[in-house]
Amino acid sequence: MNINTICGIALLIIGIVLMIVGFNATHSIANHVSTTFTGELTNRTAWYLYGGGALAIVGLLLVVFGLRSRRTVRGPV
Repeated sequence: MNINTICGIALLIIGIVLMIVGFNATHSIANHVSTTFTGELTNRTAWYLYGGGALAIVGLLLVVFGLRSRRTVRGPV
């Protein structure tokens, strides 16, 4: 395992945890009141959901594709 795969797994796990926290926050009283009057989630809940989703996607891309280091091969000068 290279460092990119390890970072990808860590980002994926953190993203999933943030999304779980965001989904749990949608059931809070403050979020229900905000949704009732404004029709939108609270800022904190939205950041958990969107940020967690973004981190999970970046982590998944790093795990699947990774960043391949490109070595330049120099020939005789």
